[in-house]
Amino acid sequence: MRLIIRSDYNEVSEYISTYVKNRINEFKPTKERPFVLGLPTGSSPIGLYKNLVKYHKNGELSFKHVVTFNMDEYVGLPRDHPESYHSFMWHHLFKHIDIEPRNVNILDGNAENLSEECARFEKKIKDIGGVELFIGGIGPDGHIAFNEPGSSLMSRTRVKTLAYDTILANSRFFDNDINKVPRMALTVGVGTVMDSREVAVIITGAHKALALAKCIEEGVNHMFTVSAIQLHSKALIVCDEDATLELHVKTVKYFKSIEHVINNLIGAENVGLQGNIH
Repeated sequence: MRLIIRSDYNEVSEYISTYVKNRINEFKPTKERPFVLGLPTGSSPIGLYKNLVKYHKNGELSFKHVVTFNMDEYVGLPRDHPESYHSFMWHHLFKHIDIEPRNVNILDGNAENLSEECARFEKKIKDIGGVELFIGGIGPDGHIAFNEPGSSLMSRTRVKTLAYDTILANSRFFDNDINKVPRMALTVGVGTVMDSREVAVIITGAHKALALAKCIEEGVNHMFTVSAIQLHSKALIVCDEDATLELHVKTVKYFKSIEHVINNLIGAENVGLQGNIH
C-alpha cells in the first residue's frame, strides 16, 4: 500500500486528479479498449472532479473512451432529486466533459427489482473486463462506498441498510434533517472494489483520522471496511495532514521517507505511476 500525505484538501485533490489524468492518458484508451473508472460521491471527490473538468477544458484530458461505474446510489430518491448521486455526478463532472452518456453507469435506486439491478451492474462490470481504477472516499467510521461496519469483505453489489451514523453524517446534504435522508442504498461490495486492478482512496479531515489509523496500522477488519485494501496489490491512499492525527509519528515519517527516496534518490522519472521501477 502507498500512502501519500499532503498538507490540505486542495493539495490532496491536486495530487489525485493529476494521478487520474496521467493514468488515463498513459493507458491511451480507445473505443475497443476503454479506460474503466470507478467513481465516488460525497464531499471527498469534489475537488478531484473540479480539476478533471479543468483538465478537460484545457485540452489535457478526454473522457471520450472512458467508461465509469459509480459506487452507490440512494434507494427511493428520485433520479432528478438534487441529492441523488445521479444528479451529483452530472452536476459536478459529467455535464462538463466529453463522456458518452451511454458510458456512464449509475445504479438505479428506483428499479422495480433492486436485487436484479445489483446483479445487472455486477455483470456489466464483468462483461467490460473489470474496473481499471476505482476511486473511493470513506466515512468517519471507515466504510467505503456504503459498506457499513460489519459488512462482508467478500460482498458484491447489493441493497444495504445505512447505519445511523451515516444517516446523521449525510443529513448535512438534506437540510440537516435526518428524516429526509434515505434509509437504504445500493452499493458496490467490498469484493467488487477489491476486484479492480487498482484502488485509490481519498481521506481528508481530522474526523477521519481514526479510520485512517485503523486502515494503516491495524489488521483487516470488517468493522472498518476500507481496511480490506491492505490485501490489494495496488492500493493508494491520498490523505491530508489532519487525517494523520491518529497515526504514530514513526508511521507518518516512514511513508514520507518513501516518497523522499523516490523523488530525491531514485528519481521520480525512474518510477512508474503505480510505483513500479522502470
